[in-house]
Amino acid sequence: MLKNVAVALTHGVNAFELGVAAEVFGMDRSDQGLPVHDFALVAAEPPPIRANPPFTIDALHGIDRLADADLIVVPAGQGYQERDFPEELLAALRAAVDRGAWVLSVCSGAFLLGAAGLLDGRRCTAHWRDTEQLSRRFPRARVEPGVLYVEDASVITSAGTAAGIDACLHLVRREQGSHVANAIARRMVVPPHREGGQAQYIEHPVPPERGDDAIGVSLHWLEEHLTEQITVEQLAGMAHMAPRTYARRFQQETGTTPHQWVLGQRILRAQHLLEETDLTVDAIAARAGFGNDAALRHHFLRRLGTTPNAYRRTFRGPPARVAGADHGRTGGEYEERRAPGALGQ
Repeated sequence: MLKNVAVALTHGVNAFELGVAAEVFGMDRSDQGLPVHDFALVAAEPPPIRANPPFTIDALHGIDRLADADLIVVPAGQGYQERDFPEELLAALRAAVDRGAWVLSVCSGAFLLGAAGLLDGRRCTAHWRDTEQLSRRFPRARVEPGVLYVEDASVITSAGTAAGIDACLHLVRREQGSHVANAIARRMVVPPHREGGQAQYIEHPVPPERGDDAIGVSLHWLEEHLTEQITVEQLAGMAHMAPRTYARRFQQETGTTPHQWVLGQRILRAQHLLEETDLTVDAIAARAGFGNDAALRHHFLRRLGTTPNAYRRTFRGPPARVAGADHGRTGGEYEERRAPGALGQ
């Protein structure tokens, strides 16, 4: 469970990235029925901590507080790409991962995780300006430049500021469910979900809503027609574009392909229905646009690493017997069935 959250502060910590962690995990939203985290700022160097831009933080906790955390957040900081970090902090981060706690970095905070050896052999990312230097400094890290965030075991790394929000909400969704992540996102007025593999360089992080924008119009149309079999050719026709032009414009506007965008939206709808309803897996597959329970299980396992019924048990406890149970099968035992060229199946 994600209850105890600590933010490790060193001199030069960036105020905005610290604020991302505080906004997602440190705010009391119990008036909405949302979980409240035991949130702590930890001085990993002698306080007061000098932040960037210049002000000081009188952190209330010493580094021993990290030993109790379910999640340790490492924000970005000025000069993190080159500096050394206290060995006591690096040891605390390694110990946290060894005991199964989450560690999440924002932007250049990845360099601190690298110094602790936590990126060795792991997939990771950072701001696009820093990924080449991250690779040079930590050659054993499997750096993925250009993506928003990466989860590898219990280590999550993210790109720039907005991607840090995405990574935090991803972890909330994973540990506490989509209804909690969506409620926090609404309070923050940010998109509730962006796939980690989306590009950092997208032109519009939030899909456009202008009525005269062909891609924006088609996104809203797709959200209302997820159960239908739609092809890029059909969408391009509605937008009065050639299919290749439409696909290129879609990638520019959203950072992903039409197929992956639709698939992600269908997975999100299935997650919501599994958490909030008693519908069978068959019924949820139909309402989410997968057509059949086999396709839903297949994509759920590939995308989330679990089955629909296991996901439901995680977020709702042991349910009554649900028709269409998994029967111990894995997604690899099912064959995808979809119309030729259909999106998100």
